[in-house]
Amino acid sequence: MAGLLQEIKLFGEYIPWFQSLRNKGRDAFEEQGVPTAKTEAWKYTKPRDLNADDFVIQPSNFLDELRAESEEACGCHHENCDCGGECSCGHHHDADCGCGGECHCHAHELNLNYNIPFDAYQIHFVNGKFIPIFPALPKGVEIITLMEAVLIDEAKEYLGKIVDVNSHPFAALNSAYMEEGIYIRINKNVKLDKPIMLINHTEAGDNNLFYNLRNLVVLESGAEAELVEWYKYAGAQKSRYFANIVTEIALGKDAKLRHYKLQNEAFKANHVAMTAVKQKAESQYQSFCLQKGANIGRNEVKVQLTDENARAEVNAAYIMSGWATLDTTTDIEHLSPQTFSEQLVKGVVNGDAKGVFQGKIHIAHDAVKTEGRQLHKALLLSDTAEIDVKPELEIFADDVKCSHGAASGELDELQLFYMQSRGISLEEAKQILIDAYLEDVIARIENPEVRDWIKAAARPEPAV
Repeated sequence: MAGLLQEIKLFGEYIPWFQSLRNKGRDAFEEQGVPTAKTEAWKYTKPRDLNADDFVIQPSNFLDELRAESEEACGCHHENCDCGGECSCGHHHDADCGCGGECHCHAHELNLNYNIPFDAYQIHFVNGKFIPIFPALPKGVEIITLMEAVLIDEAKEYLGKIVDVNSHPFAALNSAYMEEGIYIRINKNVKLDKPIMLINHTEAGDNNLFYNLRNLVVLESGAEAELVEWYKYAGAQKSRYFANIVTEIALGKDAKLRHYKLQNEAFKANHVAMTAVKQKAESQYQSFCLQKGANIGRNEVKVQLTDENARAEVNAAYIMSGWATLDTTTDIEHLSPQTFSEQLVKGVVNGDAKGVFQGKIHIAHDAVKTEGRQLHKALLLSDTAEIDVKPELEIFADDVKCSHGAASGELDELQLFYMQSRGISLEEAKQILIDAYLEDVIARIENPEVRDWIKAAARPEPAV
């Protein structure tokens, strides 16, 4: 635990209410500590690599060093660039200046072109540090850094109010380090024309990087948006680092958020993420997460349906091999009558890997006429693959409709034989069956461009 709680200087320490949240998180983490095999919520996902004492917080001058390297390598001169940014002569980059000075536009400081096949309002992080480049936004949409939102008190109403640090140790740790992250607010009745995309790019090298990101998303009544999170890495597949993510989401009356996530961290990385959602009347939250990478990857979603006719759909898939452990944990709380939730989670597990699903549906005492459905299915591709499943129904009200189910199986040998008899190779036949198996959960992604992107990501990387 001492390796994770490090004494570092954080911005904003003289803002009393914000520093109080940090102190609360620190105290809660010290009280709970890193989970062990005796921690009920973590008994299947043993955080063997999360209690190490060699993780390192990224130094504060990281971005300056990265930009210096990029500018030196870029060599872009003013007359060859029409970005509109300022150059060393103090003029703006346009055809009216031919001084030949070096370009200082952000586009040339970092290569942020990741060939995303759909249009989005992109927000970038590199090694857990925000890159200060903001997209042009439509009226009624605000995206600023978390600390900017703290300084002007915009975050105060929601920050730390949705996630419970006393029950989630890594959310508590994240709160202790709160600094990096994004605040998104979408005003009443505003409907976005394309997704907001948070891209978290990690190139950790050999320094055992540990970083925390804290995002806050607020949709006012009647607002509609899509949010895409992408966690990716570059460099050695065996890069070791620890990403600790918390996202708090507040949905106003009749607000609608479609939330998609692709987690493809390095082979030895650790990724722990908590998404906490609070929904008002008639709001809709629809999420999908595909987990592919990491040594330990845990995607946890907690939804509170606080008012009538609030709806949540929490879907996920995980694809893994080696000795990885990928954990999908959900907790849906029906706290008011006539609330509705649905979950479908599918896993594909190969090698010595372990898949974990823990899903809980809680029906409060007066939450009558509520419906909650949950289903987990897993496909085991080897004799040593493992699945641990813990579905739960906690019902304190009558007149409700609830169900949960779990199943696991193997690829159909007859289908494989049939395809091979028609000239299809064994590996290709297996992939066809895996694609078909995942189709119904991926098909729940409403945005067709995002759906195709995630479907492509679910397939194996092409051989180099």
